[in-house]
Amino acid sequence: MQHAQEDRPLDLVAALARARSPERPGPDTPAGGAARAWPGPPVAFPKAGPGDLDVQALLRLSLAASDGSGRLRPTPSAGALHPVDTELTVGTGCSLPPGRYGYDPLRHRAHRLGPRPDGTPPGVTAGLSVTARRTVSHYGHRAWPLLLLDTGHAAAALYLAARALGVSEPEVRLDGLAGNPPAAVYIPPPDRRGLGGSARFPKSSEPTPAELLARRSTPPPLPGTPSQDALRAVLATAARAGTGDLRWCAAVGPPRPGLVEPGPDGATLRLWAAGDARPTLAAWAAGQAWIADVGAVLLAHGCPADADAPHIRRAHLRAGFAVHLAQVTARRHGLAARPVGSWQQADLGAALGAAPGRDWVVHALALGTRPADEENTT
Repeated sequence: MQHAQEDRPLDLVAALARARSPERPGPDTPAGGAARAWPGPPVAFPKAGPGDLDVQALLRLSLAASDGSGRLRPTPSAGALHPVDTELTVGTGCSLPPGRYGYDPLRHRAHRLGPRPDGTPPGVTAGLSVTARRTVSHYGHRAWPLLLLDTGHAAAALYLAARALGVSEPEVRLDGLAGNPPAAVYIPPPDRRGLGGSARFPKSSEPTPAELLARRSTPPPLPGTPSQDALRAVLATAARAGTGDLRWCAAVGPPRPGLVEPGPDGATLRLWAAGDARPTLAAWAAGQAWIADVGAVLLAHGCPADADAPHIRRAHLRAGFAVHLAQVTARRHGLAARPVGSWQQADLGAALGAAPGRDWVVHALALGTRPADEENTT
């Protein structure tokens, strides 16, 4: 990952250590444009033919802004700053002609950048990179993990949109090996299967377009402890989607406060630690006091202090991806939900008596029992 508008590489290990420290960001700086200014000419989205992937619908259900300011989009972002940029490589079997395109989510249009590379498979590959300046403008040195989490959320939005359009197996590439773009999603035409070699995620009930367009983060407060069934479903979704470098648990409130995690059978919850962790989490989450009163907090944790750059990228990308899917599951169970991405001194392992520096909070999803249809969305 590169610094915004600069060519020098970022020392991601040092950046994450600083983001986890108690150091506070400085004053806000200009965020720049809310979307990347692509150089190519804008093109209209053609109507999809039989068997074609409808690229216009895919982007509408995943990344397009629904208001003039660009803040309202189907995928959450820290501070609603939306740093993720999307470049499309289009093959045959799509509504757009083959070629390379930059996507403008504010105007919901594509800009043709040039021909497709040789060997481009049928369908579309969305390469996800970031304009760091947007997030740095408000979060300063705390921006770097947030940029990766936002990219994971964008990948999940594309994955869900593809599933809603009948693609059985989109390929989500979150291996952390590439600095720029750090993630990509390959989406074959609806009647074809993806190529091998990508991360695999379990099939679940297909999302509907209306469900995806209705995604919004619920503003605080989020009171009410979720039922065991709802909490188990949210944890199961996250644990399946965020495999590998992460562990998952949930801090629950009364009547039996504690940390719970999936049991060995995956169908039950077991108590990991007794006591109310929510006040500590509120202090760790940039002092967001409202977290102390939520019904529960889903936690992705891991990514030790000595993790290298690919490990850091992979853990944060997968955490954003998994929390996004968990948020959709939460809504299906009538829960209110809000991702929480900024964490300082959040050494969960050390707080529970384990060796320090080994088990940090990476991402979270605050949960409450407010019915989803009563959400005051922003």
